[in-house]
Amino acid sequence: MSRPRLPAWAEEMRSVFRSGTTSQFILHGAVFDLVPHSPVAGGVVSFLSLGQFLEQVMLAPYDVILTYDRSTGVQTKKGLKEFLAFLKSFDQWNGTQYATSPAAIPRQPAVALTVIDRFLDWAAQRPVIENNQLVTKPLRVAVLVEYAQFLAPRGDSLQVSGSHAEALIRLLDWANDPALVAGQALTILVAETLNDLHSALANNPHASKIHLALPTAPELHEFVTELCRQEPTIAAKLEVPADVLAQRSIGLSRINLRNALQLASKNDHTIDAAYLVRQRRELIEKECAGLLDFIESSYTLDSVAGLDEVKRWLREDATLIKTGRLRSVPMGYLFCGRIGTGKTFLTTCWSGEIGIPCVVMKNFRDKWQGSTEGNLEKIFEILRALGQVMVFVDEADQATGKRDGGSNDGGLGGRVYAMLAKEMSDTRNRGKIIWVFATSRPDLVEVDLKRQGRLDVHVPLFPPQDHVERKALLQNLAKKVGVAGEELPDLPETLEVGGNEMEALLVRASRVFDLQGGRAPEERRAFKDILAEVFADARPMAHAAHLEYMDLVAVKECTDGRFLPPRYKALTTDEIDARLEVLKHRLGW
Repeated sequence: MSRPRLPAWAEEMRSVFRSGTTSQFILHGAVFDLVPHSPVAGGVVSFLSLGQFLEQVMLAPYDVILTYDRSTGVQTKKGLKEFLAFLKSFDQWNGTQYATSPAAIPRQPAVALTVIDRFLDWAAQRPVIENNQLVTKPLRVAVLVEYAQFLAPRGDSLQVSGSHAEALIRLLDWANDPALVAGQALTILVAETLNDLHSALANNPHASKIHLALPTAPELHEFVTELCRQEPTIAAKLEVPADVLAQRSIGLSRINLRNALQLASKNDHTIDAAYLVRQRRELIEKECAGLLDFIESSYTLDSVAGLDEVKRWLREDATLIKTGRLRSVPMGYLFCGRIGTGKTFLTTCWSGEIGIPCVVMKNFRDKWQGSTEGNLEKIFEILRALGQVMVFVDEADQATGKRDGGSNDGGLGGRVYAMLAKEMSDTRNRGKIIWVFATSRPDLVEVDLKRQGRLDVHVPLFPPQDHVERKALLQNLAKKVGVAGEELPDLPETLEVGGNEMEALLVRASRVFDLQGGRAPEERRAFKDILAEVFADARPMAHAAHLEYMDLVAVKECTDGRFLPPRYKALTTDEIDARLEVLKHRLGW
């Protein structure tokens, strides 16, 4: 009988264990997903929980299998007879009565882990009477510790105390004890992210870290095919082929995909492309615990007024991405410019131009120790699984941390910076994860984070530079707020405003127009006349020095002179720096 095919992570785990170098594994990643299993190669595939897969497949040769978490306490999945024999001996020495009822073993880590630790010692030197002689006959024991992050959470070692300190030391001791390796004892810790675990545990060289990835498109295809075979009601509701469904479900776990398909079949909903898009978005946002937000773009770069050279460059890169010529695609982009220049809108339009999902990294920072790093790890896991995705980081100067985070945040900024920098420079993601940072203060973004190889293309954005650009922008914004082109008056040539100010003027005119609702028709003023009056009364934004500073740092960041308006092209770096120093002095910085 041929050996069954194992998932890649399980093969890795088996290979490491056979090397005899470790007795502890830390499983992290998609630990709550279903695991495919076929008893024989090419046979019927069933899908098990991780716990079931470990117990029935990976740990099948073991004599005793124990599980523990803080909720259910110590559970015996296999070898109850042997465990009870140990408990009788334990009771004699400690005056307990656990052998009569193993469920009476306290769930507190201090007691439960001590009992398991004593059992591991006993199993390694188990006394057995054979031929009227007392001999040592070791047992093969596997201990599965679920939700390990609640036993040894991330934190400063100096601040870990009480039960957490005891549990941490016990888990480290199991990994570091060579006697456990020799005795073929195995401990498996399960946590969703490594960053949720105490660093001493997550970085322990004596423990092997095994990552469980989200399923790929072929793996999802296999799952959908088997699910349709087992549940004909789902197959009856499918309006897309299984391979298309799998491709459009990338980024989902098997269990979430199953739930989405069962939800449709049990509520008599058709499973079509629109349903898949909606469910995928909702489920991925839930899997990321609200850390990612999907942007559904109905715009393309045709919706952007002006910026001809910028649009030409982005359209060329969109062509490279759509045709699969990924080696020529930049790793990332930095959109910079004063507030209100349309950085977010440009990103939305570009994602619509390419036709790939665009996600916004929301506030992933958390007040709890280690939670921020764990949040980032979850985000990266989803991004890698999506295949192709644009990642938008707004207000990048605030979100990305600093190389030297300082002591005021406990080093959090530095850790965030390091994780982002590592992920952004991974060339395996070129053309797959497209990073777009937006900021009005690119000078506050770490130099190493915005360097070539991470954010290759720096695009400066400016307000309209002449009357023609302002007029084109006004027409685009009028469509956005529902104003017809014939209702627009001539734009005063002396009115120099940006997109955000222009939209505010349109909204202000709409407000005055709508407040006429109670008047007689002959008393109402035309929207065109109201808007002309609003234009005449408009005053320029008061923070001129701040805006000029933002413009100049955007010019300084620019990586291609084609993006610059004529007024900035002749400026040298020294001239820009000199003017920035004057503005800093005026602003009191």
